[in-house]
Amino acid sequence: MDNMLGKILDNRYEITDVLGRGGMAMVYRATDRRLNRAVAIKILRSDLAEDAEFRRRFRDEAQAVAMLSHPNIVSVYDVSRGETEYIVMELIEGITLKQYMERRGKLNWREALHFITQIMRGLSHAHSRGIIHRDIKPQNIMILRDGSVKIADFGIAQLESAAKQTMTQEALGSVHYISPEQAKGDRTDARSDIYSAGVVLYEMLTNRLPFEGDSAVSVAIQHLSSVPLSPCEIDPTLPQALENICMKAMASSIDRRYASAEAMIDDLEAFRKNPDTTLGFTIEELHERNAKEPTQHLPVSKVKSVTTRLTREDEPEPDDETEQPRSTLPKALLVTAIVAVALVAVAGLWRFVLGSIDHAEPVKTEFEVPKLVGRSVEEAELDEEIRDVFRIVVVGQRASSEYAAGKIIEQTPAAGRIVRENHDISVFVSTGVKSGEMPNVINQEHRAAKIMLRELGLNLEVNVSEEEYSSSVSAGYVIRSNPAPGERLQEGDVVMLVLSKGPQTPTATLPGLTSIPLTQAQQMVSDLGLVCLIEYAYDDTVPVDHVISQSVPPSTKVEQGSSIKLVVSLGAEPVEPDEPNVPDEPDEPQEPDEPTVAEPTADEEEARETAETQEQTEEEP
Repeated sequence: MDNMLGKILDNRYEITDVLGRGGMAMVYRATDRRLNRAVAIKILRSDLAEDAEFRRRFRDEAQAVAMLSHPNIVSVYDVSRGETEYIVMELIEGITLKQYMERRGKLNWREALHFITQIMRGLSHAHSRGIIHRDIKPQNIMILRDGSVKIADFGIAQLESAAKQTMTQEALGSVHYISPEQAKGDRTDARSDIYSAGVVLYEMLTNRLPFEGDSAVSVAIQHLSSVPLSPCEIDPTLPQALENICMKAMASSIDRRYASAEAMIDDLEAFRKNPDTTLGFTIEELHERNAKEPTQHLPVSKVKSVTTRLTREDEPEPDDETEQPRSTLPKALLVTAIVAVALVAVAGLWRFVLGSIDHAEPVKTEFEVPKLVGRSVEEAELDEEIRDVFRIVVVGQRASSEYAAGKIIEQTPAAGRIVRENHDISVFVSTGVKSGEMPNVINQEHRAAKIMLRELGLNLEVNVSEEEYSSSVSAGYVIRSNPAPGERLQEGDVVMLVLSKGPQTPTATLPGLTSIPLTQAQQMVSDLGLVCLIEYAYDDTVPVDHVISQSVPPSTKVEQGSSIKLVVSLGAEPVEPDEPNVPDEPDEPQEPDEPTVAEPTADEEEARETAETQEQTEEEP
């Protein structure tokens, strides 16, 4: 058990799980107790931590990387300052680009363009801050669930190379992506990262590495002296402009590569907008050498002999005590004898050439590569044209729906090419139709089930049938599949997924409720597990408190819990009485009539005047 599990670093980071092991460090999952979030912690290996200089460089590099902040770079949150050297980083929920390619195989060029553009944007940001990664490879590229990319392990590769000055078999994982100047031990700069990114792009486009070998040294030598097959030679359907971008990034001469990540991004963007664009350079120009030194491919088979020869040439001369006994002839006589023998040999060779020149057949130096695709290796090796000239090298096997097992499905160089020196033909042999095992997708949400099937890489046609009721499987989840779990699948098969609609709700058949009393109708509806809604209306044909109509027709099946509306009779609609006769009021109020006064008689007039005269007399003094 790892002794770091359960420990709390700096009273803050509680280590819970092991995420990975590397040559330099261990990576753990931890909980930041202060911010209550999950993080990843890389802890320096204990044996390396004993070196004070190494600890100092580790801390300086980590603090520099902590200044980087970019969507395509794994964020560094904290750097240790205690006895335990560690770096706290964001926890990435995803897989490495290497794992992604192992699942998918050769990527579609559009997908490769999507990934490499993000990688270069992250590198551009780092280079602008003076940080060089020095270990760009698919294992250090993280793919998130949303398809975005994050570069991990910035700065660590430099420290690891400082600790290991020689390339061993353990370095084989990185040496496939190493730049020529790194292989020679020369000074590196941002263009070294660009070379490694070009190798990553090459692998995404072709599903193979540009150079292979039995050891890290043999691969490194090829980076220095060989030119890989161009991606279009492996897959002629690839766009030429994207191939040019890849090969310029991988130019062995550092001066012929992209000068910066931004320059490569500009070409990637130009290609994205117009795949038929021309970029102003050719692959031939990238690998141009001195006219006296034509570009040649250094086969892997020659690497061992080259390295062996160089090793022997470096061996010291034997000491005098161990030398073989010297000749007893005088030195001058020995030299004369050697010269004489040499002259005789040259004269004899010259006579032989002159005597046979008229009869010698011309030596053939160019050969057209034959077509091997569709034939088995044994069939091809029996062909005299192939047997005497070419050597067939099986470099791998792949499934194929087009060719039967044992047949060659791919060859390099392609048929029809003219070769002069290297007569090896690398081939991939079919293992038959690509197959796999039907995974158990029962009780999986249907979108998750489709992802599981897609990740098989079998180009399956997934159909979803009509949903069925299920009391044990939630709605939207898979009830069963055809083929069933564990059965064999072949490339292009059709898979049927049956989804659940959840548990089925009980139903009831509604009877006729019209013309029966409301209380009886309510009881019948309640007994069926339905809800009764009442609405009243006048109807002189249906007795009061009897049902006039129902919202759902009789004999209809309805789910229990549904609502049924009943219209109930109020009887005949009442007749309103006639209004009483009321006289019209006058338009304007009238004044009351004045009383009628009769005219006075003569006697009454005379009496009145006499009375008035008498009153006036009495009033006078």
